[in-house]
Amino acid sequence: MLQDHKPYLHFTGRSQLDKSINSLIGIVEGIAIDQEINEREVCFLQDWVREHQELQNRHPYSELMPVVHAALADGVLTEEERDDILWLCQQLTSTGYYDQVTADLQRLHALLGAILADGVVTEAELQGLSSWLADHEHLKTCWPYDEVDSLVVSVMADKKIDAEEQATLRSFFSEFISFLDNTTIVSPVIAEQGGVTGLCAVCPEIAFEGARFCFTGASSRYKRTEIAEIVQKLGGEMASDVSAKVDYLVIGAEGNPCWAYACYGRKVEKAVKLRKEGKRIQIVHEHDFHDAVSDA
Repeated sequence: MLQDHKPYLHFTGRSQLDKSINSLIGIVEGIAIDQEINEREVCFLQDWVREHQELQNRHPYSELMPVVHAALADGVLTEEERDDILWLCQQLTSTGYYDQVTADLQRLHALLGAILADGVVTEAELQGLSSWLADHEHLKTCWPYDEVDSLVVSVMADKKIDAEEQATLRSFFSEFISFLDNTTIVSPVIAEQGGVTGLCAVCPEIAFEGARFCFTGASSRYKRTEIAEIVQKLGGEMASDVSAKVDYLVIGAEGNPCWAYACYGRKVEKAVKLRKEGKRIQIVHEHDFHDAVSDA
């Protein structure tokens, strides 16, 4: 975790708790979504346990961890054990900090990562995912619900997953496979104008003179003040928030542990909404931003 993030964690204790348990719900749902659970999927759940090991003596993890440990003791997750974990998670979570949409999106993100835990997306998993999406239609218009739905519908049109479709699914789902908050989105997709395209621009042409930039997450190279100085030196200006007047939203490579979701936060969500409304805002990855600075 970057040093700049640590002071903020003090103010997000409840949100971090809710996010972690919502993620656990999504993981358990995801690895069991095809009614089968294999060794690599169990290992994916064990990764969540290791990530939260230091909290096992604190409430409510002190109640949750023994149940998860007992379920994983034999390396198998039975249907009864799954239901016990999900039931307890439901008792421990609240929507006092997050609304239901945010909580369900956190579950969706973890679910996608769990589906890809064994490196392959199967037809049975997509059928299970399709049912989950149908039960959560209140998430429509929220990224990445529409994108996931579009992918599932297009891939399952012929009820088979070919090699190209498998690669597309793996590329998209892999964005959600890490529990750690030191990663950020790289190449996810967005549903626009009846099709599915990349969320982050590919090899974008970034012009600084007279352009307005906004930054989200954390940079792998510079502090936020240093980025502002670079932009201003090259003739652009920095905005503190996303709006229709922003030309570029730059996504930091290091992410931010205070984000509502592990791989992006409110600014990306807002930019996606503006894009879908037809506003001309480019979402670019920090690496492309650095390339543009070097070229300038």
